[in-house]
Amino acid sequence: MRSRLSGIYVITDEQLVPGRTHVDIARAALAGGASVIQLRDKFASDDYLIQVGHVIRELTQASGAIFVVNDRIEVALACNADGIHVGQSDQPAAQLRALIPDKIIGVSVTTLEEAERALADRADYIGVGPVFATSTKPDAGKPLGLDGIAEIRSAVPSLPIVAIGGINEHNIGEVAKAGADAASVISAVVCADDMVEATRRLVSAWEAQTGRTQS
Repeated sequence: MRSRLSGIYVITDEQLVPGRTHVDIARAALAGGASVIQLRDKFASDDYLIQVGHVIRELTQASGAIFVVNDRIEVALACNADGIHVGQSDQPAAQLRALIPDKIIGVSVTTLEEAERALADRADYIGVGPVFATSTKPDAGKPLGLDGIAEIRSAVPSLPIVAIGGINEHNIGEVAKAGADAASVISAVVCADDMVEATRRLVSAWEAQTGRTQS
């Protein structure tokens, strides 16, 4: 099932390291073994992101990875992404499901109530966080901690959880142990000197804890 996400989920960000493009990040992350790429940009035009999205679509298809676009439904449709990821202030998953019945829909949640609503709205997965403190999203709110993942995992056992927020190679094993199906990272890859190697190390740490090899 496409929505059964697992492993390392890398979010692109052109603002963190000058000169590193969405495509650069996606290509390196995929070379390192990432299983999901999310194109995320709050500032660029749809036209630019559609051009970028077409390239990332080709890269993810070649590697067998999932391609998700953050928030921009027009971009997701134009470049034939596998799905879309939205936050609590974006279009509700229930409405999106009516518009894109065959696409993956992910929803960011920070509470048990939001997780249960996402399940009722037929989201395919939830992004749970921030798990730890994070510098890439200042408005992310108070960290939920590992107990927060475990609590939501217990409440919605059928819904895949993508943990996000402050995750790195040193704590990713604990994130998997707490019940996450996948771990989403930004700075742990984007800010690394060698993005390919950084992704490989995350994949290795994840597999060491879960015993699952990413396909």
